[in-house]
Amino acid sequence: MQRRPVGTRRKALSAVIVAVLLAGVTLAFFWPGVASYDSVVQYQQVLRGQYDDWHPPAMARLWAIFHGLGWRGQAPLFVVQVLLYWSGLALFAGALARRRQSIAALVVLLLGIWPPVLGWQIAVLKDGQMAGAILAAVGLASWWRLDDRRLPLWAAALVLVLLGYATLVRFNAAFATVPLAFGLLGGWRWDRPRFQLVLVIAATGAVIAVLAPINQRLLQAAPSGVERSLPLFDLAGIAHHAGPQAVPQVPAKLWRRAEAKGCLTPILWDPLGDDKACGYIVDTLQRAAPGARLRNVWIETIATHPIAYARHRIAHWNSEMRLWMPATMPGTGPLARSEPNTLGLGSPDKRVNGFQKLGYTLASSAAGAPILWFAAAFGVLFCSWPARDGAGGVAVTLALSAILTELAFGVVGVASDYRYHVWGMLAAGLALLAASGTRPSPNRVLVAVLGVAAVAAVVIIARWVLPPALPPL
Repeated sequence: MQRRPVGTRRKALSAVIVAVLLAGVTLAFFWPGVASYDSVVQYQQVLRGQYDDWHPPAMARLWAIFHGLGWRGQAPLFVVQVLLYWSGLALFAGALARRRQSIAALVVLLLGIWPPVLGWQIAVLKDGQMAGAILAAVGLASWWRLDDRRLPLWAAALVLVLLGYATLVRFNAAFATVPLAFGLLGGWRWDRPRFQLVLVIAATGAVIAVLAPINQRLLQAAPSGVERSLPLFDLAGIAHHAGPQAVPQVPAKLWRRAEAKGCLTPILWDPLGDDKACGYIVDTLQRAAPGARLRNVWIETIATHPIAYARHRIAHWNSEMRLWMPATMPGTGPLARSEPNTLGLGSPDKRVNGFQKLGYTLASSAAGAPILWFAAAFGVLFCSWPARDGAGGVAVTLALSAILTELAFGVVGVASDYRYHVWGMLAAGLALLAASGTRPSPNRVLVAVLGVAAVAAVVIIARWVLPPALPPL
């Protein structure tokens, strides 16, 4: 086996050391992390020792272990997700540096401190746990896969554990983790790419199907009815586009009242779940279609009004991806303070305010639009498929993970919070950097660049001409 030059090993070690220093700076600067409303609710479950599946019980169970050891507050999970985050970036950057891609390795580290991403990563949420675990898995696997080498058994097992945890902390994480498991552990079979893509989609559906039994039986979380939010959101959207008669289970006057109050919004479903806003819609539907009947009503309504459903889902995906949307949208800026609480969940020092404000500014800009990163992932896939070497395989795998993650919001998304896109944006960026070590066709590169530029132009024009979005009730 040919030994690597000493210079490349030093570059790889330098990249890892810089990432370790950045991890230390992140922990010190943002300590003890931000506890959002969801964090507070989940910590209450930890204190009571009673869990439900509205928030991921796998994350709460991990939190409870630290709590039982005497490490209170949000700090332990903040440490976990920051260390996972930077360890993944360290290994990915080190692997690129070892391949003599020093500039790409540097950009990996710059991507790690990109304020819209890092600003959300310091919030103790399922999104941060998911992104950290996936990044650690990707970095570990890429240490070998970028050089087209198979992982040692212990590394493959650890990658599976990390991807498994990421899958458990977000119900839609399977759209990201399943293609990663295929691509990073087994490698894509380029002689049958269509078959393997179908296999990935089928496996993703199977994984999602077993999440509820795992949460409720294995992790002993009480059912919360979280699965009803998607049907409720879709029924409201259909009623908005097709008229109140499309969902006769709710009287037309109630739909009209909700419409007048602005509760039927494509941005998120929350007003429908708020008793003070439009909770009467949920109450009425629960009486008219209790339990599993709601699912039947949902499917029948979609089948009866497919155009209205499609318009609703497209409007929501546009809102999620911030394509033809104004710059100012709710749920964009990373949090600087924890939700007020009496549980001992503190906040970082006020010094973080400037960084988080910069994160909001950049996230609201065209460069921060998730659709632009999504377009970049498509460009990488277009230029690199089918891959012929390890770097190309990693690039394709990451691009597919980003694309499937973001496309899934068009079907299962119910809110437009920016934090949902942290992994998709990271995956697109890392895919582009991995692809920089390959030699794609210049014609394909030109087409990809023009496509991304066209998307950027649409986003810029939208930011220029559209008024700020009003926050939902």
